Amino acid sequence: MSQPSYAAPVYAAAGPGPIGQVRGTVLCMFLFLITFGIYGIFWFYGVHNEMKRHTGTGVGGAFAVLIWLLVGIVSPFLTSSEVGHLYTQTRRRPPVTGVTGLWATLGVLILIGPLIWFVRTNGALNDYWRALGAR
Repeated sequence: MSQPSYAAPVYAAAGPGPIGQVRGTVLCMFLFLITFGIYGIFWFYGVHNEMKRHTGTGVGGAFAVLIWLLVGIVSPFLTSSEVGHLYTQTRRRPPVTGVTGLWATLGVLILIGPLIWFVRTNGALNDYWRALGAR
């Protein structure tokens, strides 16, 4: 007779795809700053590409970059919405939603709004990947 395992709960993945990469928030902000925003292209591509591969839904990396380059004001809303959708697919309350994008757009008036948006969105995404076993 085998003993039951009492390991910490691991949330079921929302899709059959691989788990994404945890990206250090401070490092990402530093890279964005020293590359004068060019790192943002890689961040948006990587984040959206991983979410699409993981769930099979979403805009994907290339289209996310295209949106960011053409109508950048939409990108914070889209990214936060897709991160929140990861949580709802696993029946958890999303820490960020599309409304979180207001920090990046209207929050620019208080100067730190985009930083708050990035910390909240990247942190929520990192927490999601960690809950699935990413390091």
